[in-house]
Amino acid sequence: MRASRCSPTGCLGACRSSRHRFRWSSRVSKQPHRRYLGLDVGGRRIGVAVSDELGVIASPIESLDRTQRGLERLLALVEQYDPQAIVIGLPTGLSGQEGQQAAEVREFAEQLRPRLDRPIIFWDERLTTAIAERALIESGKRRARRKELVDAVAAAVMLQSFLDSQRK
Repeated sequence: MRASRCSPTGCLGACRSSRHRFRWSSRVSKQPHRRYLGLDVGGRRIGVAVSDELGVIASPIESLDRTQRGLERLLALVEQYDPQAIVIGLPTGLSGQEGQQAAEVREFAEQLRPRLDRPIIFWDERLTTAIAERALIESGKRRARRKELVDAVAAAVMLQSFLDSQRK
């Protein structure tokens, strides 16, 4: 049997000992569940993004039509990803003032709240659609494909901004 060159607290995967891998993985699994679902609510569509379980990285999921069918799909996504909270982008002007769109988003959230048993957090979504559009153009997406993706990517940009603020 070969002697292990590991420290008493573990090797963090440097050796092949299952004892150490288990010890390391059990430390990781004790991390708190911090998954969030991000929504970019527009007049016609809702962009949806989700964070990883550690609440570090946001990824776009899909864009939903603002119809009853889209709302049912949104509730199914909440059930599937089981986020600790829903982060909804609040559109404000460059001055920070809330306008008519922000009032409509707040009204949408209030209609959604009874169907969710988790908190809703509003987060500034200024310029997220412009950032998402620019990223999609730079990635070479065609105009029709950009139209399909922009809301979900904007939701991911907004959610990533929220996640970054939580780590500070």
